[in-house]
Amino acid sequence: MTLAAAIQLEAVLGDVPGNLAACERLADEAGRAGARIIALPEFFSTGIGFDDVLKDAALPPDGAATALLTTLARRHQALVGGSFLCRDADGQVRNAYIAAGPDGVLGRHDKDLPTMWENAFYIGGQDDGVFRSGDYQVGAAVCWELMRTATVRRLRSRVDLVMTGSGWWSVPQWHPHAVFDRWERGNAATARTAAASFAKYVGAPVLHAAHAGGLTCAMPWLPVQYRGHFEGSTLITDAHGTILAERRPDEGEGIVLGDVEIGRRPPSLEPPERYWLHSRGALASATWHYQRLHGRTWYRRHMAGA
Repeated sequence: MTLAAAIQLEAVLGDVPGNLAACERLADEAGRAGARIIALPEFFSTGIGFDDVLKDAALPPDGAATALLTTLARRHQALVGGSFLCRDADGQVRNAYIAAGPDGVLGRHDKDLPTMWENAFYIGGQDDGVFRSGDYQVGAAVCWELMRTATVRRLRSRVDLVMTGSGWWSVPQWHPHAVFDRWERGNAATARTAAASFAKYVGAPVLHAAHAGGLTCAMPWLPVQYRGHFEGSTLITDAHGTILAERRPDEGEGIVLGDVEIGRRPPSLEPPERYWLHSRGALASATWHYQRLHGRTWYRRHMAGA
């Protein structure tokens, strides 16, 4: 058994130094507790929301975020991973999940498709997200990649551990409240289910690090502000999908610790013959399409080659 940790972060949007310092503090807490695998959330250096502050927040692949991951891995003799907005040498920004061990960077996975307003800040990748750590194969998956059947197909029965993170925001409390509240209950349940059930599809333990706390930002193409929160549910499961440790969103920033048996097992769920593993709901489906259209245009104007 190996002690693993997943971090739940309350990031300040665009505050790279402050967020990196918070990640270091939390990861050090996990390392001092004996964790030898530490998962940071998606966008751990910046947080995520539709805000101009993120235009200049992308870091180079060998910049401060990667330096933090490698420093933590060496300090605690651990496998440490998380994703951040990464501006590559070609001028494009990607949502890069980088994993480090005591001797340096072990692998990188670029999230395949931006989710909703994320299209404004990065482009997708095409790698398989599998890398080696010692005697094990580790798979990386980021946020709504946990929602797609294609992610299961690239990792299923190939990895001994899945490291993942999310920045999953809530449905806003707009009118009519009864309708939006119902949609939000479904959204929160999906956020937790997508992470917890992924092990059953892949056949490996899952570490899921997440954001918590409130979020206020603009809404693309709409004359209203978004006000909501992150869904959180930072958790660790075994290879059968049993939750070993969990931190719910209302518990705020902190860590979860769990002993995991690293190693692949026969998956207990078959992936469905459809694109999505879980239903998105009408609102999320509509938002997915309109914000993708908006975001790709915004990215070309404000981010590409900047």
